[in-house]
Amino acid sequence: MANVVDAAGEPIPTSSVLMAAAKHIEINCMSENVEFLKCKKKDPNPEKCLDKGRQATRCALGLLKELYQRCKDPMEGYVGCMYYHTNEFDLCRKQQQAFEKACPLE
Repeated sequence: MANVVDAAGEPIPTSSVLMAAAKHIEINCMSENVEFLKCKKKDPNPEKCLDKGRQATRCALGLLKELYQRCKDPMEGYVGCMYYHTNEFDLCRKQQQAFEKACPLE
């Protein structure tokens, strides 16, 4: 079973966790991600966009922590299903619905 957070309560951004929270990240971290992508398009030098990348990462990790605190059981169920079924959304719709009901998309 995949863990969502480590012993300190910090999110572990595995593929299952990120896939399960993808819609939430898209909505809640859109401005940070757009700014990072604009920076990357403007200048392909990775060093130029480190700050924007950190902001996008900070947003996603903060959101994962918040989601876990607000919706622990449904999130663990969804992440566990995604992990077990190798991130196949179609096989985890029941868990996805429970997660999105507990933590609606905002």
